[in-house]
Amino acid sequence: MANLKGILDSIRKIMWTDTGLNGDAQRIEQLGWMLFFKIFSDKEKELELLYDDYVSPIPAGLHWEDWAGDDEGITGDELLDFVENKLFKQLRNIQIPPTNDIQTKRALLVREVFEGNHNYMKSGTNIRKVLNKLNEIDFNTTKDKHAFGELYETILKELQSAGKSGEFYTPRAITEFITKMISPQLGEKVLDPACGTGGYLTAAIEHLKKQANSVEERQSIAKNIIGWEYKPLPYLLATTNLILHDIEVPNITFRDSLDQPLSNYTEKNRVNVILANPPFGGIVANNNENNFPQNYRTKESADLFLILMIHLLKQGGRAGIVLPDGSLTGDGVKQRVREKLLKDCNLHTIIRLPNSVFQPYATVATNLLFFTKGEPTKEIWYYEHRLPEGQKAYSKTRPIQVKEFEPIKKWWNNRKESDIAWKVSIDDIIKRNYDLDIKNPTKQEEEVIYSSAELMQMLETSFTKSNDLLKKLKEAVK
Repeated sequence: MANLKGILDSIRKIMWTDTGLNGDAQRIEQLGWMLFFKIFSDKEKELELLYDDYVSPIPAGLHWEDWAGDDEGITGDELLDFVENKLFKQLRNIQIPPTNDIQTKRALLVREVFEGNHNYMKSGTNIRKVLNKLNEIDFNTTKDKHAFGELYETILKELQSAGKSGEFYTPRAITEFITKMISPQLGEKVLDPACGTGGYLTAAIEHLKKQANSVEERQSIAKNIIGWEYKPLPYLLATTNLILHDIEVPNITFRDSLDQPLSNYTEKNRVNVILANPPFGGIVANNNENNFPQNYRTKESADLFLILMIHLLKQGGRAGIVLPDGSLTGDGVKQRVREKLLKDCNLHTIIRLPNSVFQPYATVATNLLFFTKGEPTKEIWYYEHRLPEGQKAYSKTRPIQVKEFEPIKKWWNNRKESDIAWKVSIDDIIKRNYDLDIKNPTKQEEEVIYSSAELMQMLETSFTKSNDLLKKLKEAVK
């Protein structure tokens, strides 16, 4: 098996020397399309062996082995010109076969990936060096593919510190916990309407794989895992992510989830499970708020996504989602959205997270909401997830860990009130005008732990105040 980590480290070093790449987001996009095309091309070889009538949608001369596969092949300015003026231009305009089969879907996949992404590298020599490193990996080898699938997660995680691109990545501790609690079952349709890099979708895939006892059951997973994403970079990364998790043709649509009137979604569009971290703090584009009923129209994306997700769930359908504190409180439209949630669904659990979970790209406090559609809420259980002892905040080097959710899993099926868990009746919530930003009513004042530097600063301030007071007393005595 190839030394995959070594290969990835070498690619990073090569890319850092290229003048066309500026920052993590561009480097990840550059690696993303190259990696996607290598994985796609390796799969082509397998499909041609499996199906006698399979015809690749890639035009002649653009196959990986035609321009990238030979380590001694074209390089320098000739390679750069080929990538920018032939490869991208032709793949963006690839012909889509009229039939609805695997060739059609794969052709559409290639076109959408190359329509939305770019070649940033300015050195054809550096491009050749990266291609040669990728040629060391065989994605038709199960060990290579699965090992790289785990390594790919580290690439996605780098988005967290890549400015606004951090919004596309949800920490895997959260995606795995929510998926475990919702527990999708074989045959159920699972949707993430803002799928980002595909974290919830891959968590659901791995959860369902454990239930599958036959090849047919494993193959059925692909069509029931559905994602929507409207930005090119995360669409590319999510597509590649699912392929690395053995999904031949990912069922991810390149679209804005808010771009259709709510009435367009009928029973056939509804799903059993929704797992999502919808965009929050964003302003809805293209007047898409007009696709929603008048009393729910707002420019706040998180509120519209919540209405959409309630609508898309089947009766008895389950959802586990991330929402900011701002969606739990507020009047006007926000209050009406929360009222609809509590009347249409049983919002049974809210896990309150520290405000550093999504740092550095977002510092607002967030919550995990779990609800089932079809019966109104009678009471809500709250659980306050605290930082590990001695840790003041989550960070890039100390992110939230899967093991931190173990106490919540144990509490989940045997709920008791405590200093970190409490329940609130629907009557109390109605009295609060459906405000869900509720602190633990029995909670004692938290003990605050200060560092040595902070204690010394406090002492210095205290001494200064004492000296000032002493001077005033002396003057008064005189």
